[in-house]
Amino acid sequence: MLRASWKSLMARKLRLFMSAFAIILGVAFVAGSFVFTDTLGKSFDSIMNGSVGDVVVRPVTGEVDLEQQPSSATLPGSLVKELAEVEGAARADGNITNFGTFVVGKNGKLIGGFGPPGLGLNYTDSPAAKGLRPLTLDSGHWPQGPGEVVLDNKTATKAGYLVGEKVNIVSSGAQPRIQAKLVGIATMDGGLAGASLSIFDTAQARALFMEGKDVYSDIWVTAAPGTSQAELRDAVAAKLPSGVEAVTGDAAAKAAASDIQEALGFITTFLLIFAGVALVVGSFLIVNTFSILVAQRSRELALFRAMGATRRQVARSVLFEATVIGLVGSIIGLGLGVVLAMGIRVLFGRFGLDLSGQSLIITPRTVVVSLVVGLFVTLIAAYLPARKAGKVPPVAAMRDDAVLAESGMRGRIIVGGLLTIVGAALLITGLFVDVPNPTYWVGGGILGVVLGVALISPLVGRPVIAAIGWIWRKVFGAVGLMAEQNAQRNPRRTAATASALMIGVTLVSMMAVFGASAKASIDKSIEKEFVADYVVSSVVGTPFSTEVTKELTAVPGVEEVAAFRWDALDVKGERGGVIGIDPGHVSVLGPTPMVSGRLADLTPTTVSISQERATADKLAVGSKLDLTRAGVTKPFTVSAIHGESALLSSDYLLSLAALESLGGPRTDSFLFITREPGTVPAVVGRDLDKAIADLPVVTVKDQGEFADEQRAQINQMLYLIYALLGLAVIIAILGIINTLALSVIERTREIGLLRAVGLSRRQLKRMLRLESIVIALLGAALGIGLGVVFGIALQRSLSDDGIDVLSIPWPQLGLFVAMAGLVGILAAWWPGWRASKLDILRAVTTE
Repeated sequence: MLRASWKSLMARKLRLFMSAFAIILGVAFVAGSFVFTDTLGKSFDSIMNGSVGDVVVRPVTGEVDLEQQPSSATLPGSLVKELAEVEGAARADGNITNFGTFVVGKNGKLIGGFGPPGLGLNYTDSPAAKGLRPLTLDSGHWPQGPGEVVLDNKTATKAGYLVGEKVNIVSSGAQPRIQAKLVGIATMDGGLAGASLSIFDTAQARALFMEGKDVYSDIWVTAAPGTSQAELRDAVAAKLPSGVEAVTGDAAAKAAASDIQEALGFITTFLLIFAGVALVVGSFLIVNTFSILVAQRSRELALFRAMGATRRQVARSVLFEATVIGLVGSIIGLGLGVVLAMGIRVLFGRFGLDLSGQSLIITPRTVVVSLVVGLFVTLIAAYLPARKAGKVPPVAAMRDDAVLAESGMRGRIIVGGLLTIVGAALLITGLFVDVPNPTYWVGGGILGVVLGVALISPLVGRPVIAAIGWIWRKVFGAVGLMAEQNAQRNPRRTAATASALMIGVTLVSMMAVFGASAKASIDKSIEKEFVADYVVSSVVGTPFSTEVTKELTAVPGVEEVAAFRWDALDVKGERGGVIGIDPGHVSVLGPTPMVSGRLADLTPTTVSISQERATADKLAVGSKLDLTRAGVTKPFTVSAIHGESALLSSDYLLSLAALESLGGPRTDSFLFITREPGTVPAVVGRDLDKAIADLPVVTVKDQGEFADEQRAQINQMLYLIYALLGLAVIIAILGIINTLALSVIERTREIGLLRAVGLSRRQLKRMLRLESIVIALLGAALGIGLGVVFGIALQRSLSDDGIDVLSIPWPQLGLFVAMAGLVGILAAWWPGWRASKLDILRAVTTE
């Protein structure tokens, strides 16, 4: 049986490779996801290890995440000398760090910033933890005085600067424009993952980023020989004032790397979701392929039974073939996954996350998971066809009956109906009920509904096939009739093939509805609540210098400028968003319904809370509330309660002075500007642009441009998702090709008879093309129906988060249907070509 199975496998290499190809693509995404994220993690581990001293002394900041701006808390310069004299310390060095310093290239464009930070640092020759020297000077010298800067090698190369040239730099510090002479180029061991370094001497960094004060962001204490990090930490901690902590370099590096990897964990989840979609779609292809092959080999399998083979042996022979396919597909997929990880690394590099300095990391976990996933999916998909193969009776084996019986449809419909109901219940629970991890409920619900509809698709798809068949009969006559009957001949096979395409179309349609609703909601909010004439924001999403605010306020024709700052804080142990506003210019931020109090009356010790938060926490005007940011806790009094607003949508609103008192940096996230009555919009806009022409880190936009920018961000997300879902569509196309190709072989004698009675090659190709289009349109119809339902549910669940307008993009959905028809035409080309080449006499005599 083993030899027979191997010969059978080798005799059907092309057909089975198409099934293996689905596994290859799915496993490639799994492997590529793990390889890329492991590489990302290793890169950040290297960076963090080179970014800490043996002991790091820093202000107590509590838990910090990517939503929170860096703390403005500092350490006095006098502390450096005190810590250098601690027993076990070899030296102590103060560090200054600014997270909003970017180099401007010779072409006037900003270098980096799209995710990874632009760092402004002071130079010290202090070693990192365990004596590491992370920075190596490639050329020139380290900065020695004012007006000198050293750049990292990649930033200098991208910007086009050479040692000795003047470098243009923009900063979020008190001096937004910096021009310095490039005196050196340095390399960081392990790379910077897209971050950029601008290194100044300490006096210059203090003037640029610390308002000239003798303070530091943190202090590194280097251990003397024979002193451990823990021993030095304990000795240092005994000398520290309150509000300052000492941590070992190993602990600081591990915590920082862990925080970054946790924050970027969505990348792994995001990629693995699409890998899962590809594997689910691929399983439909495998089930179909093995089902057809088992039907075609009924005589062969029954002959084995007649010769003494047991049911288990026959079933095992099919599973053996599946194991070989799964193993080969998984191994090839693993290799392709490494190539895919390279491609993902290049793609993310274009968005600023440059990992070219870190070699790819392939762990044993990646290899094992890839092989296990590929084999598991293949064997599960082949299990039912294998069981059916084992049930072929020896007597029935002498009949050439490859058509699957319809007697099993009842159980299929019952299971499919139950799955659909359970999936819908999970979906509704995740969307509208307060449950832990609602994403898992929603994901499970969508999977349940999709699989359920796939199972009952032979039933629900009949009206669709009948409707298309009516058109075919009217337009193409007998050829159209045969195409319709071929599609209905085996409804389970047709439905399974269409279901593979249905999954991809469902997800694409769902995201199309969500994207259209999000863009319509943005347009409504801007039209209804946006009162400013212009918006100023950072092109890389980082805060910018308050000096920009002062400069734009002085532009002729400007009436008011309202600063706006995003941040995060902790309230009663829970993380919440906070917005800092200027109470004197709050009217520029649009209409905000007030339940009680006025935003204009906010002071450095008062806070406005949302109506929802006030109800949940039983707070009212006059209530006391402790707010914590980066380890700093201060009491505030509730002076106002605000309702829902498109712009001021946070639970907590503070004055700029109040946010700064909690350690918030003196940098702005947005500016909202109104012009004086009677001024010409084009003139004021031109003057605003001119004022920041040499600051490419910020842009000025009017209402229309701001709306376009918001819509463009949604479109970028949708294009990325569409591109990744294209993988599922490719597998679905392979499924249609495979089904038609195997169907041609199955109907060899029938095709020969049709050709013998006068059916031309052209008509034969047309018949298969129409049959393929029926399958594709069935998948599209089911997919769009489900996608619209899921999209509406998703929009309704997010209506409280600003997506309050439902918009269904019918023209776009119509385009998806047209593209599905094109998919059917393309998928039928190769099977049609093969069918047209069949020899009529041989086809007629085929058994």
